[in-house]
Amino acid sequence: MAARRAIARSIPALTVRRAAPQIPRAFRMSSPNQAAKRRLHATASHLQAQAQAAGVSTADYPMTHEAISNPPDTANFIDNQFVPSNTSQWIDLNDPATNNLVTRVPQSTDEELKAAVASAEKAFPAWKATSIMHKQQVMFKLASLVRDNMDRLAASITLEQGKTFADAKGDVLRGLQVVETACGITTQLTGEVIEVAKDMETRSYREPLGVVAAICPFNFPAMIPLWSVPLATVTGNTLILKPSERDPGAAMIIAELCKKAGFPDGVVNIVHGSAKTVDFIIDDPVIKAISFVGSNKAGEYIFTRGSAQGKRVQANLGAKNHAAVLPDANKNHALNSIAGAAFGAAGQRCMALSALVMVGDTKEWLPDLAERAKGLKMNGGFEADADLGPLISPESKKRVEGLINSAEAEGATILLDGRGQKPEKYPNGNWVSTQIQYNVP
Repeated sequence: MAARRAIARSIPALTVRRAAPQIPRAFRMSSPNQAAKRRLHATASHLQAQAQAAGVSTADYPMTHEAISNPPDTANFIDNQFVPSNTSQWIDLNDPATNNLVTRVPQSTDEELKAAVASAEKAFPAWKATSIMHKQQVMFKLASLVRDNMDRLAASITLEQGKTFADAKGDVLRGLQVVETACGITTQLTGEVIEVAKDMETRSYREPLGVVAAICPFNFPAMIPLWSVPLATVTGNTLILKPSERDPGAAMIIAELCKKAGFPDGVVNIVHGSAKTVDFIIDDPVIKAISFVGSNKAGEYIFTRGSAQGKRVQANLGAKNHAAVLPDANKNHALNSIAGAAFGAAGQRCMALSALVMVGDTKEWLPDLAERAKGLKMNGGFEADADLGPLISPESKKRVEGLINSAEAEGATILLDGRGQKPEKYPNGNWVSTQIQYNVP
């Protein structure tokens, strides 16, 4: 993932209103800073009241960064049951805003990994034979449950990953859209018939592969599992899912919702861990395909090793994104767009904007861009005024600050320095604020 570029996805829009005269809403103006924040927080605000309407109480899940007394351990999900791990190897998961312990994540044992695969293998024949109309009904139920539990999923993301609550809801929404897409599967699985000669035709069929696996990244804890679960299963496969060991909470909630939606035992299984679990998924012969989203290094490794064993592997890796600002660009629109693209999700996404090419007179806009970036509030993700959250871990913070230090040592000019800043309420978090530098060698 790219270094530090920070913003979030959705605060309610802030609009400047005056008592008189009454101006039609369509013609009201807002400040550049407010427009930049809207671009950060434009997603999922229309879903604000749905959790309450569905009867999901916020008392059922944390909505603050306060320390959790007796944090629970994360379980495996095997054969439609939450199964406590017998491992002796645990990974501490801390709230990025405070570094308080949230849960311990197991390195699933060999026996647990094999049990998950056996469950998926056993479930496959019956699930493959299940009618497409029944699978579609399961998807309808899953979509409804995800929508009803939007805030609960988002709260888990904020607590474990660090996104602002509004940005976390955007994460869930993008995954929900894929579940809704899976509901239309009946038109996507048709084969083809081609008449190639008199009394001769060629037919094609779409068949499930069997047991497949998804290896998910830390930066979209709900969206990527919600890419994987519906499309893998509605097409007749059974799934082994490994969420990131840094923030598996959203995936575990999704597992619960899958059971409620009517997935049979063994169709969706979740295991945990780091490299050992990845190697198991790559090497187990029962698993026929792997979908991966994450870093270049890990993706290249998984693709190479998995493909060599005859597995189908799709790997979506990191990126280095550039934007060019041309002299005929609309200044406010361009700067607001850049702010959202550069700083959203604390820069921890593959589509984050890390390099800006200013053409001609647009170079004079840099101070204005810096002012917009300064106006973004860095805070704990549950705080109402938060525009930016923390980085996922102290190691990520150290890496980002190291990149800034090396650029500065090589002659870059720091226009806006995000190092050494922290919210007063959360001094122990993994904080790096908005950063702009130019004349980078």
